[in-house]
Amino acid sequence: MGAERVQDIAKSSKETIPDAFIRLETEQPGITTVHGAVLEVPTIDYSDPDEEKVLSAIEDAARNWGMFQIVNHEIPSEAIAKLQAAGKGFFELSQEEKEVYAKPSGSKSMEGYGTALQKEVEGKKAWVDHLFHKIWPPSAINYREANEEYANHLHGVVDKLFKSLSLGLGLEGHELKEAAGGDNLEYLLKINYYPPCPRPDLALGVVAHTDMSTITILVPNDVQGLQASRDGHWYDVKYIPNALVIHIGDQIELWYLNIGSQKDDQGATSALLDLVTENHVASTHLANRATSRSEIVYSI
Repeated sequence: MGAERVQDIAKSSKETIPDAFIRLETEQPGITTVHGAVLEVPTIDYSDPDEEKVLSAIEDAARNWGMFQIVNHEIPSEAIAKLQAAGKGFFELSQEEKEVYAKPSGSKSMEGYGTALQKEVEGKKAWVDHLFHKIWPPSAINYREANEEYANHLHGVVDKLFKSLSLGLGLEGHELKEAAGGDNLEYLLKINYYPPCPRPDLALGVVAHTDMSTITILVPNDVQGLQASRDGHWYDVKYIPNALVIHIGDQIELWYLNIGSQKDDQGATSALLDLVTENHVASTHLANRATSRSEIVYSI
């Protein structure tokens, strides 16, 4: 048997949680969350026939927020539900079955089933287990089929995002995607699984962070857990069924800076620098007292 999993710890934690999962007071969601308020990050209707309006909305949300939600994105709700069910099915396997897909001890690879991902600060742990994409679980839970169907639909969403961000910067529509890898873009899937937690006011599923990727596309389930920091305060992010939550990653922000320096003679630098702004939100991911919750996270 490999490392101790949060899913097993949750089964034996009835009233409290081990000290290693209790965050510092500056991180505890019971203290840091603005209660009674929900943050409504920009919501963009991908089906709007006015393409210029959609492109402008994406560019504005990327510039001023770094996080937004997309609705009516042409990924069928059935495809999303199928992938969510497959991910849930994996975590409902016996522990012995899941451990077959565990990351080897000491491995530097992120791929596979695991618990520890981020570097533990002051010995504190996150209340989450996860599964990375490139390890395929048993066919009995239809994981690969569900993932490939979802990914095929996702490609069009990603192409439109890259085009919108490129045009918003005064570039050709294809330039940012080409910088990210073009037709050889790598899609990495992670399913985060947060078991029920008796003290969600003290624990975090994923600590405060920005994403190191180019773009991250997240599909939460209907159990509230995503938070974002805005103007120095932490808020629950409004849940919209079947919406895609888009995070502008650190890589694309760095590219904007680099492109800006190269195009200084065209007057583009100031606009590009605006995109790397204090207005960009960081996020955390919470556990829930009564039920498990999961997220599908595609990083590009």
